[in-house]
Amino acid sequence: MRKSTYLLPVLVVALIAIFSSLFIVDEREKALVLQFGRVVDIREEPGLYVKIPMIQEVVTYDDRILSREVGPLEVTPLDDRRLVVDAFARYRIIDVNKFREATGAGGDQAIEVAGRRLDSILVAQTREILGSVSSNDILSSDRAALMLRIRNGAIMDARGLGLEVIDVRLKRTDLPRENLSATFDRMRAEREREATDERARGKEAAQRIRAQADRTVVELVSDANRQSEIIRGEADAKRNGIFATAFGADPEFFEFYRSLAAYRAALQGNNSTMVMSPDSEFFDYLKSVTPGR
Repeated sequence: MRKSTYLLPVLVVALIAIFSSLFIVDEREKALVLQFGRVVDIREEPGLYVKIPMIQEVVTYDDRILSREVGPLEVTPLDDRRLVVDAFARYRIIDVNKFREATGAGGDQAIEVAGRRLDSILVAQTREILGSVSSNDILSSDRAALMLRIRNGAIMDARGLGLEVIDVRLKRTDLPRENLSATFDRMRAEREREATDERARGKEAAQRIRAQADRTVVELVSDANRQSEIIRGEADAKRNGIFATAFGADPEFFEFYRSLAAYRAALQGNNSTMVMSPDSEFFDYLKSVTPGR
């Protein structure tokens, strides 16, 4: 009875000592073993470990990839066209000992302290890189190369915090609100100028085409007139040849035919009036040889 009275407290103290000397490192964490505030061991692999109870303590840090939002941040590219940029970074703790020295804290407090210092690094790199190029480069396909330059610059500075910057992305790149109206007016003026230039070039091309078409019409009409005059001349020559042949064959009939043609040309309409001498040769074929007619 007396032995059990002493054994039970000893057993309880032993169990407490055993449990307080054991600690577990999760696969999502890294751990530092501290002894009187000094790092004596680093545990980065998951598992069950032993420490000296009441003397040593364990501080754990997140080993997962973390994210940090940066912005909105105003930058001024080479062309002085100010832009507002939002960015975010993905990083992880690679050296917990250096991370603790840089932040002087543990747990979530250390993450927040490191995040604020990482913000300063990213802001400085973003302004430096984006300030060395034009706004068109930032808004074009070269943006991916610029993000890579920002990340590479931040990697070197973040190593002093025990961090590894994995990626940096620009989420939003806009003009400041006070500059939007002036920018839209400038863009509208540029588009109107381009439209005016296009219309002027179109009118010039239309005039050139119209002049070429008018020249072609004149050439075609002139050529057609020339061809018609040639054909008409050849036809007149053939007609005169026929008349000459007919005159040679029967001069009296030819004279009669020519007189009929003259009558047709001279006596047109219903009220044609001619004043001529009755014995004129023009009426030779209108005279009747039969009395009373």
